[in-house]
Amino acid sequence: MPDPVIIAAPDGSIAEAMIYADPPALIAGATEFIATLAAEAIAGRGRFTIALSGGNTPKPVYERLALAPLDWARVYVAFGDERCVPPDDPRSNYHMSRVALLDRVPIPAANVLRMRGEDPPEEAAARYADDLRKVLGENGRLDLVLLGLGDNGHTASLFPGLAAVAETTRTVVACYVEVVGMWRLTLTPPPINAAQRVAFLASGEGKANVLHIVLQGPRKPVELPAQAIRPTERPAVWLIDAAAAAKLERRMEAR
Repeated sequence: MPDPVIIAAPDGSIAEAMIYADPPALIAGATEFIATLAAEAIAGRGRFTIALSGGNTPKPVYERLALAPLDWARVYVAFGDERCVPPDDPRSNYHMSRVALLDRVPIPAANVLRMRGEDPPEEAAARYADDLRKVLGENGRLDLVLLGLGDNGHTASLFPGLAAVAETTRTVVACYVEVVGMWRLTLTPPPINAAQRVAFLASGEGKANVLHIVLQGPRKPVELPAQAIRPTERPAVWLIDAAAAAKLERRMEAR
């Protein structure tokens, strides 16, 4: 496990990074990070709530997490976002997570909160907000939100220029994303920032430039929605490999 590094931005804000040598080390480290938080939450509070991310980077992490000796009956799985497609569509985040993780562990079906991408988008968003409220409580919060980072600075389905990036009251919204030509469902910044831990996963040299801009460039959250994620509990942790971290500057060891 690498030592944590503090990444300082020009405006004085900070992020915590765990920089791994290569993708296999990142997969192992991210799995250990999630499993450790889960075990601690279950031991301390009786359950663990996590919002999963879609994309290629987390899939091998989920496959490895399926081997972790967790008390899966006490794990509750939500999703950070979803494409508005049926649950068996290969583009579905739920489908990917089910194949990589959920079908491979003894988690009760009732513990999986699926975003219903096949339903009318606005109805699906309202239903998911209600589902989260029932599981977490009126003022409850997730233990961990996993996020990815798009080349354009988007995270979850918070894309540049969308009103969802500046949402302050609703926890889940439906939005039509012009750049990908489809409807998406997404958690908004408030429930993400309220989570006890927020972790971004990023890998490869193709992420180096956007990672540098998001963490150490000018603050423009509407243009770079990942900058809208500023957790209230403690800084987000970035689980990244050396290639993705190549352009980061002003590093300090965390104390």
